[in-house]
Formats: sequence, C-alpha cells, structure tokens
Amino acid sequence: MNIIKRSGEEVVFDGSKIVAAVEKANHEVTEDKRLSDDEIRGIEEGVEQQCVELNRAASVEEIQDMVENGIMDSGRFEVARKYITYRYKRALVRKANTTDEKIMTLIELNNEEVKQENSNKNPTVNSVQRDYMAGEVSKDLTRRFLLPEDVVRAHEEGIIHFHDADYFAQHMHNCDLVNLEDMLQNGTVISETMIEKPKSFSTACNIATQAIAQIASNQYGGQSITLSHLVPFVDVSRKKFREMVREEFKAAGMKADEEQINQVAELRVKEEVRRGCQVIQYQVITLMTTNGQAPFITVFMYLDEVEDGQMREDLAMVIEEMLHQRIQGVKNEKGVYITPAFPKLIYVLDEDNVHKDSKYYYLTELAAKCTAKRLVPDYISAKKMKEYKQGDVYPAMGCRSFLTPDTTGMGEDGKHKYYGRFNQGVVTINLVDAACSSGGDEKLFWEIMEERTELCHRALLCRHERLKGTPSDVAPILWQYGALARLEKGETIDKLLYNNYSTISLGYAGLNECTQYMKGVSHTDPEGKGFAIQVMQFMNDKCAKWRAESNISFSLYGTPLESTTYKFAQCLQKRFGIIEGVTDKSYITNSYHVHVTEQIDAFTKLKFESEFQALSPGGAISYVEVPNMSNNIDAVLAIMTYIYDNIMYAELNTKSDYCQCCGFDGEILINEDEEGKLVWECPQCGNRDQTKMNVARRTCGYIGTQYWNQGRTQEIRDRVLHV
Repeated sequence: MNIIKRSGEEVVFDGSKIVAAVEKANHEVTEDKRLSDDEIRGIEEGVEQQCVELNRAASVEEIQDMVENGIMDSGRFEVARKYITYRYKRALVRKANTTDEKIMTLIELNNEEVKQENSNKNPTVNSVQRDYMAGEVSKDLTRRFLLPEDVVRAHEEGIIHFHDADYFAQHMHNCDLVNLEDMLQNGTVISETMIEKPKSFSTACNIATQAIAQIASNQYGGQSITLSHLVPFVDVSRKKFREMVREEFKAAGMKADEEQINQVAELRVKEEVRRGCQVIQYQVITLMTTNGQAPFITVFMYLDEVEDGQMREDLAMVIEEMLHQRIQGVKNEKGVYITPAFPKLIYVLDEDNVHKDSKYYYLTELAAKCTAKRLVPDYISAKKMKEYKQGDVYPAMGCRSFLTPDTTGMGEDGKHKYYGRFNQGVVTINLVDAACSSGGDEKLFWEIMEERTELCHRALLCRHERLKGTPSDVAPILWQYGALARLEKGETIDKLLYNNYSTISLGYAGLNECTQYMKGVSHTDPEGKGFAIQVMQFMNDKCAKWRAESNISFSLYGTPLESTTYKFAQCLQKRFGIIEGVTDKSYITNSYHVHVTEQIDAFTKLKFESEFQALSPGGAISYVEVPNMSNNIDAVLAIMTYIYDNIMYAELNTKSDYCQCCGFDGEILINEDEEGKLVWECPQCGNRDQTKMNVARRTCGYIGTQYWNQGRTQEIRDRVLHV
C-alpha cells in the first residue's frame, strides 16, 4: 500500500511514522493524560485499515486527519491538542518555501501526482520538466501574491478549481479560434521572420503548422483551425501545375490539348494535397511547443464554409485525404501504425453529406470508418448548432469551448466573426461539494450556490484583470500578426476583452452526483432531471447577470476535468466521508454527463444530454462508449445520423491500443495489481510496462496517450458500453 507525500512522490505506507508522531505528542502531556502503547498501536492500525478501504493512495494530509480523529476518539484531548499544534508548526515551516521539494521530485521523476497530471505530456522529457518547474513557481506566486486568500483556500479545498494556475503569473489566456485566413492571405511574422502569402497548398500547410506551434507556445489551452482557410491554395497549385505541364509538353515537342494538360496537372494537384495533409498530420505531432508537448490543435471540416463549385470540390478532396491519412495512423517507434492524439478532427454533418443520396455522403462513410478505427472525427450537427447559435456554424476552440454567437457583425464585411476570437480562462464550481455542504436542505443549497458562484465570479474577474493592460508585444503572433488580431506594437489587448469578442467561462462539474445527493436519484430520473435543469438555469442566469453588468462575455462551460476529477473526489471524501453514489469513487462526473456506470443506450443518452448542451453555451460535448466498430460501420453511420437530428456536438469512444511486447492490437485492459493499484495490462501477454504499449483513450474531449492518474483511470475502467 502506498501513500502520496506533499511533494507528490508516492512511497510505501510506513505505520511506524504514525506511531512515532503520536508518541512525540504523547510525551508532551502529563502521564495521567497519555495514551497507552496499545492505544497508540490501535490508532496506527485504524489508520492503516482506513487507507486500505480507500482503494487508492491516501495523501499525507488525509492520513494526519485520520490520526487526529483517532486520538480524539480515544478521549485523549490533550494529546490531540499537542498533535494539532505540531501539525500547525510544521505547516508554517513548509509555507516559507512551497516549491523547492516539488521541483526536485519533478527532476528526479518521483512526483506521481504531476507525472499523471496531463495525459499528453511525457514527464521524463526535459522540456516537459522545465514547463512543470515553471508551473510550480507560477502556482506559488499565484497562491501567495496574485489571488485573494478566500479564492486560494476554496481552490485548495476543492470547493472551486482555478484552472491553469501554472500559467497565471504570465499574461496568458486559454483557447483560440485561429484566423488562419488572415495569416495566409495577408502574410504573417513567425520568430521575427516575414512569411508572405504562400504560392502552393503544401507551403500553406507548412506555414499553418509552424504558426500552430508558435500560437500554442503563447497560450495554454486548445486552438482550432479550419480547412476552408487552406483550401484556396489548392487552386493556386492547380494553376501553377497547369502552366508547368504546358511548358513541359512544349519542351518535349509533344502536342497536348487543354484537357490533357489539365488531366496531368490534376494528378499533381492530388499529390500536392496528399503531401500537404501529411505535413499537417506529422508536423503537428512532432513539433514541440515551449510547454513540452504537441500543440492541442483541432481541425474543422465543414463543406459549407466555402462557396459551391470548384472551391467546395477542392475542400471535399482535402477532407477526403485528411480522413484517409488519419485512418492509416502514424508509426510508433516499432514502425507499427497507431492512433495519434493530434490533430483532433471535427466533421460537420449537414444536408449535403448526411443522407445516402447526399452529394458528399462518401465523405461521411469515410468519416465513420475513421471514427471506428481512430476515435476521430467528432461530429457537429449543422442543424442543431444553427438552433443553438442563432443560425451560425463554427468550430469549438480546442476540444469543447464555444464562443458566444456574434450578433453584431464584428467582421469588416459585416458578416458574423468567429475566427480570431478567444477565451480568457475558466473557474469551475464543484457542484457535489455545494450539495454535500447543504446536508440535503434545498433552501441552504441555493444559498450556497449563490455564495459560491459569486466566489467564482470574483475569481474570474481576477483572470480578466490579469489580462487587462497586456501589451500586444507579449505574443506578437497572436495580437500583431493575425492569429487573433492586428494590433499596433505597444497597444494593449483591452478592447478584445469586452463587447463579446472573447468569452470567459464559469465551469461546473458533478451535476450527476449533486442531483444524486439532493434528490436520491440520477439526473436521468424525471425528478432528478428537473432539479438538474434548475441548477443549470441558475448558473446561466448568473452568467447573464454578470455579462449585463460588465460587458464581459461570461458563459457557462461544461468543464473537461482531467486530473482535477481526482482532486475533487479526494477533497469530497476528506470533507464528507464516503457517501454511496456520491463520493464513493475516485472521480466525479464531468459537467452534465450521465454517470459512466449508468446503463443507458447510445440514442437515449444523446437525446437526454442534448437538453443540457443547450444550457451549456460556453462549451459542451457528449460521447457514447462503443466497442470495436470497424466491422459494423452501418451502426456508426446510424449513430452519426442520430447526432445530426438530435444533438449539437458528440463523439464516439472506441479503443485503439497496441502492445509492443507481443503485437496485440485491440483493447489493453485496466486491472488491479497486488497492492490494489490500477494498472494497464495487455490481455494477451500480461505486459504491464506502460513504456512498451500504446494506449489511446478519450480523456475529456481530446485523446490522451500518456496515461492518467488513479481517479481518471478508475473512471475509464468504469465506463459501460452504450451500444
């Protein structure tokens, strides 16, 4: 059995340390008030048993709480007081410098907490360690200087989560919807080098990937681009190839009419498209940003973003090639094709591709094969999105964050503007804690919600104020050279923080467990659903109120908890103990989702969650868990058709793993080891070495490939199939 030290290092449980600590407190009181040796051993054994029952590694703080309670239960209150005083003094000593030990455990690869914090970061790599070290310094500054004490306390207790504190010390923001069209058509500057308008499709793709890496290094969230901004350069290449072919025939003394010239040129166009898509596929996953990982990039595929005719045909050709290459995958170090994490793909379902007699249905069939094999693309329903977003269709920023619809015509041509806008940041409320803190009293629950949403509001304003006054010079590619804006040198970004240009997000987590505690039923039950809708409406009303008061675009966002799901679960167990169906797991449910263990079919789940997507305008995505569907593409297509008719944004979670020891290609399983820890294990050869297997799982919108903490791993293991 292991425990997690304050530094994040995981070590073997040592009961003698508990005995020694209690004995120290025991010797500071008079003999008549002391514990006996048997009582001290009893306290240690009780703590050990409680740790075993947790089914996870307990933290030092949790163990000390257990010791404290054990001494109190024995009635030796003087000893308890001495023990509490000792803890307090040690805490003061630690508070003098909170970063040194954590940084050293990062460097020595002993910090289990950080090693599993991000499922797309390899903590053994120097660049990742450097980013984590900087993050520890940023979190320390944030905690001690940059945030109000009550916000810090609420964050540490798991009442709220102040996201990305490891970047807060800098003037950085969250997600971007990149204006690649501006950068390519009008030129840009990358690393102080002028990049002019490209003269071919493959060059445009190369510039795009370089820009993506630079953008990722100047913000900390996801970013999205659209293929429609690249596709005009297909025709640029076409015209160039036609001229080249014409000259080649002439130089060879061969006669050729325009049709023959065009046919040969078109073969070269297709090869150019293949190379360009390959550049995007391979450069995105091999480029490394300053935070030590591949860029969190989403590629949007929407036919109706370009006019009908040659441009749309070219876009269809590019989409087809992107899907073919993604189905193939990328080679791992053994030369075997596996599922890459990036780029994430979003495919828009619309009337011209969703029916069997639709013109571009062949693309939808290809997308279905790709999803069955490689987990992407995810799907946006143009029909439902137009209902939710006032007639517009546009991509998420990253994995799920959506901009507020533009109703004023921000674009220079008066059209609605989305590309070039961004998100300022997120603060999440733990709905489960609000429920448990109320003791089930609904009147008290709403009072707590009032208090805690206002706490989140103040924390979000800290994010906003941190960005105010930021000069465009801190990230020229974002603010000066077209990715988000074309501001002057020295000009601040302030005007982009208001008037709906950028969003700022109130996140939420654990709606299912919140409802379970307050109503005794899941939020899929009619009684529970009514309450859950009330909670969602309450938070939406708060965002609307704050937006009206400040002209800052507050929006409600379904938080994609990754490592935080484990933190919230630990904090809940510490504060409220184990409550069946509420705090009895090492994770809590993301946003509005149906609990991962609940038996529900795919269509019912999607229909149910569609109502909550409508109430989560700042960001939402739903999924259905499916087995290997490679031999049942018709079923995938049926789900996709249902998505088009019923829900705005959804994805299918399949499995795509590979064991490097035995060559097993299927689903690598999660089992318990001898100490009860969850481990990944090849079902064919029993391999448990994570460095010798490739596992890809949907973590929270993005695909994760570098493994997860015990809470998220348990959540992945507990997922039931919906098909």
